[in-house]
Amino acid sequence: MTGNWSGAPSGMTRRHFMRHLAGASALVLPATSFTRSLHANVDKLRKNHKAAILLWMGGGPSTLDLWDLKPGATTGGPFKPISTTGDVQISEHLPLMAQQMKHLSIVRSMSTREADHDRGRYYMHTGYVPNPSIEHPSYGAVISHELIETRPELQVPPFVSIGGGSEGPGFLGMTYAPFVVGSNGDVRNLKVALPEDRLMQRMQMLKMLETGFASQNRGELANDHAKVLDKTLSLMTSEQMKSFKVDQEPQAARDRYGNTGFGRGCLMARRLVEAGVPFIEVDFGGWDNHAGIFPTLQNQKLPELDMAMSALVEDLAERGLLQDTAVIWMGEFSRTPQINGNAGRDHWARSWSVVVGGAGMKGGIAVGQTNATGTEVVTKPYSSEDLMATVLKSLDIPLETTYTSKNGRPMKIANSGKVIEELFA
Repeated sequence: MTGNWSGAPSGMTRRHFMRHLAGASALVLPATSFTRSLHANVDKLRKNHKAAILLWMGGGPSTLDLWDLKPGATTGGPFKPISTTGDVQISEHLPLMAQQMKHLSIVRSMSTREADHDRGRYYMHTGYVPNPSIEHPSYGAVISHELIETRPELQVPPFVSIGGGSEGPGFLGMTYAPFVVGSNGDVRNLKVALPEDRLMQRMQMLKMLETGFASQNRGELANDHAKVLDKTLSLMTSEQMKSFKVDQEPQAARDRYGNTGFGRGCLMARRLVEAGVPFIEVDFGGWDNHAGIFPTLQNQKLPELDMAMSALVEDLAERGLLQDTAVIWMGEFSRTPQINGNAGRDHWARSWSVVVGGAGMKGGIAVGQTNATGTEVVTKPYSSEDLMATVLKSLDIPLETTYTSKNGRPMKIANSGKVIEELFA
């Protein structure tokens, strides 16, 4: 577990919390007699359980070179489009994804307002532009908050971020913060040298201290602190933690996804959906290609993306999971249609693409259109909040839901975004 577990403005970081646990011991996941069997619960957990997987392309991928090619245009670059199993064409360097496009659709008319990395990341994760007076909840926080009650058997965190951090829970509180793990499934600070009985005695003593502290009207932070302790104890003793261990997959399966961080992350995402986790984000950065973009895409980024993403979509479909699992591929923005003097592309948020599918959304179509050079959206433009509303609709989360922020302001879910109706029958 890395980074800020809480993601909350209160300053309750994962490191802060783990210092409290250090008094009990350095922790481990013990093999106990009272753990639940993961496999005995898998069918119960996954039956009709909606979930979402966000494939986050940090840095801003050039969607003009992936999903909306402009062959022959001065802005088009050297890549050629190829046909797919859907009614769309995509880059020639995504041949495996071409076989899976019947399951996914491309929204080619995204037009968003933020072309700065940090602001764009926040906006695309929350549906809100940054505001110094409030922190808004991200996709993972909202979806896990809305779906967690449908899976009481779940013991691992409901919001998992693989390979890197995500945006935090905002005013929803640290219960819905991302649980960050490496792509190899290691969760640091859960290692132990104590016998199980002594470990549990120390944990129970720590719990008594936490409960006593929280009962003295210490406020929300103390209560959240106690909740995290309860969740940590449950986590330590859960067989569901095996979902993080991609090395338990057959070698052939691991080879299909690719021996890369993103490949292992996508494989882990599939395992976590099977375990009942409602939201998983897989981080795949390195798309800020201001120079030498075409060899970087052709030789590095696109082969890795193609192998892992296609294997994930294929597995979800074959296992009957895609019908209840939304898949979202996006970055914080795209890159300029114009190729700069360093043979790269710069930041661009005016006209670009995202890819979505599963959970009842149509596959195999393109929604919206850009002009011949990719510089403008020529159909109805869609925003971050529209995309978020669409994903929430696919998960049967009511768009009338309204939260109340810490300062008492009503906050409409997905910032009152409008559903992209073309994605639904």
